[in-house]
Amino acid sequence: MISYRKLQKFFAGFSLSILLVADLVIIQKAPPAFAETVNSSIGSGVTFSCNDSEATIKAKNGSRVVNGATSFYIGYQQFSNNKNPITIRFNNGIKTWCRTDYETTNDDGTGYGLYWDGGNVLYGVYSSTGSQSGNDFRRFATGRWLSSYGSGGGPKVAVIARINPGNGDVSYATFLSAKKADNGQTNSLVVNNLSWDGTNLTVQAKSWWTPRRTDTNSMTCSGSSPYQYTAIFTGDLTRVNSASANTCS
Repeated sequence: MISYRKLQKFFAGFSLSILLVADLVIIQKAPPAFAETVNSSIGSGVTFSCNDSEATIKAKNGSRVVNGATSFYIGYQQFSNNKNPITIRFNNGIKTWCRTDYETTNDDGTGYGLYWDGGNVLYGVYSSTGSQSGNDFRRFATGRWLSSYGSGGGPKVAVIARINPGNGDVSYATFLSAKKADNGQTNSLVVNNLSWDGTNLTVQAKSWWTPRRTDTNSMTCSGSSPYQYTAIFTGDLTRVNSASANTCS
């Protein structure tokens, strides 16, 4: 005959087994955490400030790259007479750094593109409409493929900057623009896409009359602009290894 004490032990052990099995089923059915990854993002510039939360900035649907819990956003701050670019990093929703000092002149500058490999390679794309006195991207572009906006003013061109992901410092930058074949003045160019192969940065863009060759001179083009333009930069932005555009040579 089974004693009452033995029955108690049996049912206690049986109940524990049921609980362990139930916990195991719950653990097995729980979906794995989703780690989002976005390496490249090009969009229209959006406005935000260093005091905005990540949720507020994200809701604006501007350019954003993300790997796991770390995200970078790019845009502009609106002032009374112009825009200045802004770039910010968040870790787990907490601001790590925010930079508004890349270009602080009267140039109408906007950040609108990012590429991040998830590690140490981070590029930002900014716009420029001309050279103004004061601090702008020229101080980072000395010795790079194009060191300045060039002659003229008004047409919107691109600036590509290599950024330290840890603190937001710009390591170096290059301007990327079109060049009018008749007078050599600067013409418009807008970046559409960035990609990275571990060594070179490929930039796809819309270039107005006319795109630049690897030596920065004007291409010879037929048809009307804008032209679909591709330039493959060395990672340090000192050289363009190849440049091509539809209906241009």
